[in-house]
Amino acid sequence: MAVNKNGIVVIGAVFVDIKGFPEDIYIPDGRNAGRIEYIHGGVSRNVVEDIANIELRPTFLGIVDDSALGSEVIHKLQNHKVNTEYMLTIPNGMGTWLAVFDHHGDVAGSISQRPNLMPILDVLEKSGDEIFENADSVVIEVDMDKEIVKKVVNLCEKFKKPLYGVVSNMSIAAERRDFLRKFDCFICNQLEAGMFFSDDYSEKTPEELAEILAGCVKRANIPSMVVTMGGKGAVYADREGIYGVCPAKKVQVKDTTGAGDAFCAGVASGLTYQKTLKEAVEIGTRLAASVITSSENVCPRFLPAELGIDA
Repeated sequence: MAVNKNGIVVIGAVFVDIKGFPEDIYIPDGRNAGRIEYIHGGVSRNVVEDIANIELRPTFLGIVDDSALGSEVIHKLQNHKVNTEYMLTIPNGMGTWLAVFDHHGDVAGSISQRPNLMPILDVLEKSGDEIFENADSVVIEVDMDKEIVKKVVNLCEKFKKPLYGVVSNMSIAAERRDFLRKFDCFICNQLEAGMFFSDDYSEKTPEELAEILAGCVKRANIPSMVVTMGGKGAVYADREGIYGVCPAKKVQVKDTTGAGDAFCAGVASGLTYQKTLKEAVEIGTRLAASVITSSENVCPRFLPAELGIDA
C-alpha cells in the first residue's frame, strides 16, 4: 500500500451533478420525459474516490457546503477510506454541474457553476508542508486559481513529489501553460488538447494524434501528456520521444459521466507507483471502461494487484 500516510493527495472542487436521462430518443428542442438524478461529482472528487476504490487510501483537499449534502459528501469519502482531515466546510463551498444525456448515454449539453476555491490556499499556507511531505504524489485540477496552482507546484518541488494535472475547464487551464513544464504528466481529452495547442484534432486518427502529440510536448517542454479519444482509446507521449496508442476496451456504454476522471485516477495511480506511461494509460483505460458500463460516476472496487500496482 501507500508508503506515506497521505498517499496520493488530490486537490480540487466538489460538485453536485444534476443529471437528466430521457426515456426514449432524445429530442434537443423538445420536451423529453425521463428521470433526474443528484450525484456527488466534480473532477477531483471523482478522481479521489476512484483512487480510493483501488484501495490506495488517498487524501482529498477540497471544500464542501455547510449543509446536509456537504456532510454526506465527506461521510461517503470517509467510508471509501479517503483521508478528509484537510477538507474545509464553508457556505456555498460546492459547485453545480447540470447535464442532459441522450439515448446513447452521451452528454447532449451541460452547464457548470464553479465554487470559490481560494480558501484552499489558506490550508496550503498553513499545512502544506505537512500534507506534501507525507504524500506519494499530487493530483490537481490545472484550472484552479493561479495562486493555488503556483503554491502546489512550489510544494511539490520542495518535497520532490510527482505532480499530475487534470482538467475541469480547459479555457481556464490553457492560461496555466507556464506551469505545465512542472507537471510530471498532464491528462486531457481530444477536444481539450486541440484548445490547448490551438489546433483541431477532431478528424485525427489515434496514430496521427500520437505522433502530433509527441512533437507538441517536445516543443512545449512538457514532461508527458495523455489525451483521451473516447471510443478510439487514448494516446500518450513524453518529451523524450516515447509515444503510443492505447485502444479503448469494447464495452456496453450506459453512462459516460466520470469515465475521464476514472481514467485520470488510473494514470496517476500507475505513474505514482512506478508504472511506465504506457502501463499507466492501460490502467486508466481499464478503470474508464468499468465506469461507462454503469450509471455510477466512479469505478467499482479493485485490488491494486488486479491492476498490476504494487503500492
